[in-house]
Amino acid sequence: MPDNPSNGTRFREAVASASPLQVLGAINAYAAIMAEHSGAKALYLSGAGVANASFGLPDLGFTTLENVCEDTHRITAATNTPLLVDADTGWDDPAATVAALAQAGAAACHLEDQVFAKRCGHRPNKELISTEEMIERLQTATTGRPDPTFVIMARTDAAATEGLDAAIARSKAYLDAGADMIFAEALTDLEHFRIFTNAVDAPVLANMTEFGNTPLIPAKDFADAGIKLVLYPLSAFRAMSKAALATYQTILKEGSQEKHIPHMQSRDELYKFLDYHNAEEAQTKEHTATPNPD
Repeated sequence: MPDNPSNGTRFREAVASASPLQVLGAINAYAAIMAEHSGAKALYLSGAGVANASFGLPDLGFTTLENVCEDTHRITAATNTPLLVDADTGWDDPAATVAALAQAGAAACHLEDQVFAKRCGHRPNKELISTEEMIERLQTATTGRPDPTFVIMARTDAAATEGLDAAIARSKAYLDAGADMIFAEALTDLEHFRIFTNAVDAPVLANMTEFGNTPLIPAKDFADAGIKLVLYPLSAFRAMSKAALATYQTILKEGSQEKHIPHMQSRDELYKFLDYHNAEEAQTKEHTATPNPD
């Protein structure tokens, strides 16, 4: 029997087979399970998601590689869908970062061309490192691959600070340095994505984060513009958070959660996603099994 394909191979195959590949953000293992059951072919772990949801911190470089690897491992242990991970600027050693994320089960990661004290890609006052420094960052990262299939994606924030032409020039240099795909952050017009994909000979990702600088563009329009991946990094998390806040406030104000019951996932639905009953049955059999005689 042939070996199972690597995580990186499955991610590459998902990109190649979709037009475009919709990559769904999952902030934890259970969200990943629901995304997988919904039909997702690729998942994403956001650095902001780790900071916001796991640690209650703003996305300003406070979380560590170990923090991200822990959430990566929890997600990849719960789902077979390949996972793209936000590796920020690569921390102290991009090679060690790539190796650690791959060991935790990631199929791919992206590294960005901001300085270490990074900002959200849709916030003002972003500061970029030089093209040469990013090339070194990427070349170092490639030495940490456990195998050639692990995907290293280069994210450029240059469009917002240096212009579209500079972002394209940087992306070409990043591909020459060993990046497999490009994350074109904070473009503001569909035509800009079209220009970008016509100039860059690699799969390009568009970030459909809400409340940012990029308008919300339908996936079919991105397909026509040559985009191969569309990312929805925190869409479900934002919806969950809004619903949770409303529920908390209602309970404290009205003394009951009853009005929110129609909007809650039922116990049976939860159990279905977790395969609870089969797990319970297996546990019961294990506990009641008669030991074999010596």
